[in-house]
Amino acid sequence: MRDSRIVDFLAELAARVPAPGGGATAALHAAQAAALLGMVARYTTGDKYAGHAETVAAVTGETDALRADALRLAEEDAAAFTVVADAYRLPKGEERSATIARALAGAAEPPARVAEAAIRLVELCELLLPIANRNVVTDVAAAAEAARAALTTARINVEVNLGGIADEQLRAELGARLTGVDAAVSRAERVTAAVREEINR
Repeated sequence: MRDSRIVDFLAELAARVPAPGGGATAALHAAQAAALLGMVARYTTGDKYAGHAETVAAVTGETDALRADALRLAEEDAAAFTVVADAYRLPKGEERSATIARALAGAAEPPARVAEAAIRLVELCELLLPIANRNVVTDVAAAAEAARAALTTARINVEVNLGGIADEQLRAELGARLTGVDAAVSRAERVTAAVREEINR
């Protein structure tokens, strides 16, 4: 998937196939947020920003890593959901039910990790916003919006799998990993609001 052309990926996304779907899309939202922040960080260099050089370098490195992680999660999500689709094709019976439950648990993991990555991306938006090159400050808002989309899309892709997971402890653990989503969404919206206020003065 990471080597696909955009037009080819979108055609595959639009096709009547189990994957890629919403989970992979959530991961790509996160990858775009990370890429935008990396771009802003790379524009926030030189003598004018020397006082923030250490922070900017750290953001650059972390966003590059998060971008790579998100692309991998997009692929993992597509693979995991294919396993779910295959499980539903099995003959009805106890073995099928157990296989589906295991597959759903596996399918919930990539979007849960996307949500965690997106929370961190919102934190990096907040970190970069006050020090960023003002010529690209709108890209911080764009990153915040992409991270917000990753958060809400990843959350719903975890939640849709929870009902079919028989292990109550695992279900609770997965649900607990989503507890920071609402707060992160609000923080992303505040980043965008701050940028809009700045550019509309």
